[in-house]
Amino acid sequence: MKKLLYILSILLSLNISLNAKADNEINHLALATLMIYDAKYDKANEELNLVDKKSPKFDASKFYTISGVMYSKQNKSNKAILNFHKAVEATKVKVFKAPKIRNKEKYLFSVGSDAKKKTIVKFDAKKVKQEKIDKLYMHLSQEYYKIKDYENTVISLDNAGEQGRSKAALYTLRAECFWKLKKYPEAISAINIGIETFNDDTTLLKQKFYYYADLKLYQTAIETAKLYMKKAGSGVNEYIALAQMLIAGNQTDDAILFLENTKLKFPKEPKVSLLLGHMYLKKDMKHTTASLFENSSYYDKKYLKDAVEMHRRSGNNLHALYLNSQNIDKQEKLKQKIAIYINAQEFRKVIGLKKALQRYKMLDDDNLRYALAYSYYMAGDYEKSELHLKKINDNELFNKATVIRKNIEKCKNDTMECI
Repeated sequence: MKKLLYILSILLSLNISLNAKADNEINHLALATLMIYDAKYDKANEELNLVDKKSPKFDASKFYTISGVMYSKQNKSNKAILNFHKAVEATKVKVFKAPKIRNKEKYLFSVGSDAKKKTIVKFDAKKVKQEKIDKLYMHLSQEYYKIKDYENTVISLDNAGEQGRSKAALYTLRAECFWKLKKYPEAISAINIGIETFNDDTTLLKQKFYYYADLKLYQTAIETAKLYMKKAGSGVNEYIALAQMLIAGNQTDDAILFLENTKLKFPKEPKVSLLLGHMYLKKDMKHTTASLFENSSYYDKKYLKDAVEMHRRSGNNLHALYLNSQNIDKQEKLKQKIAIYINAQEFRKVIGLKKALQRYKMLDDDNLRYALAYSYYMAGDYEKSELHLKKINDNELFNKATVIRKNIEKCKNDTMECI
């Protein structure tokens, strides 16, 4: 647009000097164009107001087009729309004459021959008029979209003829307008026409995938996504995004099948195994999940914690301890070791970690202090259990501690209560 305005301004500037010499008139349209190009919109408006609309030389098509551009630049879409519509009507009745420069003869020379062929380029007034009208409708489509008038955006694109169908992005725009109007079949249809017209464009396929996903047509979405990824040469992130879409749609079985195939394609990608593990966890397949989390930890140690926890929850305490030994985060390692020992009911081993907990000042965590107190209780050391239970401040854990202390009191009164 800037380039067009610049060229227009040069041509109109030439007219200024010609007109000045011919009849001493000022070309206010040319000056307005220059002002718009320099973003001096107030001055441009002043020049436009000085245009004599009753003059026989008044060019309504040009006047309203320039006015529309000026308002568009200021984001005054409603005024821009009004002026562009007036420009369309004025252009329809305008008589276009061939510029003198277009009347010059052009010669074409045939290769390998001295023969000279002469062709005259003819001026097609009808074609020039239609091109200008189409361009005005393209301006209108942009302005209507700005004010979220999606129906008129599509109508303007259709009225723009070939210009409204010249780019893949225009079909994307059409589809998006239909989608916002909740005309879903029309949106898909616009995308399909765009794909047929611009077969190599992958953006249209990607948009189609998201539409099918939003419509919960997951199988079609998957097929569309696969075609997109095949054409676009997508990496693992696109596969993960598709898997997450299926997960968000609670399509667990489809997500598992897709992730299994993705894992074959990207066997060393930890996120794939992690997502797949979570899907199997939904089916309560803890051992499978633990194995997949462990696989993720081979390629990214930040997933080691998840692998340890999953093996613990699966009852694989020895393997959980083995993996835990590889953790370089000493505090996290100690915390998980305590959880594993409690899970295995090896309470004296938890007690054996008391000094380590004190060394790392981890007993400030009420959860760990409760774990230690509970271990003392289960080991029959009630005094030390009470000592730690009294130091717990967390409300939920305090209530649990109260129950244990009541049980300790019973045990002290009657040892048979704790057998």
